[in-house]
Amino acid sequence: MSPSGEPFDPSLVVFAALAIFVVWKLRSVLGMRVDREEAPPPPQFQPRRASLGPAPLPGAPPADDLPPVRHEDRWAGVAEKNAAAAEGLDAIAAADSRFDGHAFLDGARRAYEIIVGAFAAGDRDTLRPLLSKDVYDGFAHEIARREAAGETVESAIVAIDSALVEAARAAPRLNEVTVRFAVRLMNVRKDKSGEVIEGGNTTPVEELWTFGRDPRASDPNWKLTATRAA
Repeated sequence: MSPSGEPFDPSLVVFAALAIFVVWKLRSVLGMRVDREEAPPPPQFQPRRASLGPAPLPGAPPADDLPPVRHEDRWAGVAEKNAAAAEGLDAIAAADSRFDGHAFLDGARRAYEIIVGAFAAGDRDTLRPLLSKDVYDGFAHEIARREAAGETVESAIVAIDSALVEAARAAPRLNEVTVRFAVRLMNVRKDKSGEVIEGGNTTPVEELWTFGRDPRASDPNWKLTATRAA
């Protein structure tokens, strides 16, 4: 009998046990579903192996047997084939990341044409920013001498047959590149009466022009620092 005096019903115990079992089973099943719906762990990436470059062609010699790149060949088309010029250009490129050999030669050719023309015409304003002080003073002195004597000069570049770097060097305050120009020039020098003093024929000329630039300067232009016959 129950404490209240009611007769005890054994089926209540069975139903209670069954309810507990059902609740436990549902929790177990729901728990499994939650676990399955969790995001999978991120995949583990293996580190990529460093690239070894393209595979050699069939029949190619082993890498150790390949001939090394000659020092002077790194500047083919820019410099004379000598190691000294190549080493100097290497040093300049290391000191000045903006240096480009082909662009430099293009600029040197243009500078040659402008400077030759301006010197013949006595154009000091054009010459001044293109020349170092020492070179400008020498050019200005010769222009003043011609003017005092009443002489005039006519100059024409028939062709620049070649322009290649002869030498180069890097220094903390001044990088210098010497270019060998092989040109054909026509110069005519006349006196104050207009009579030809000398020139008049096309003449092959080889000259060495040295250009310099401070690698710390913001101005990318090079100036002519020396000239001499080759």
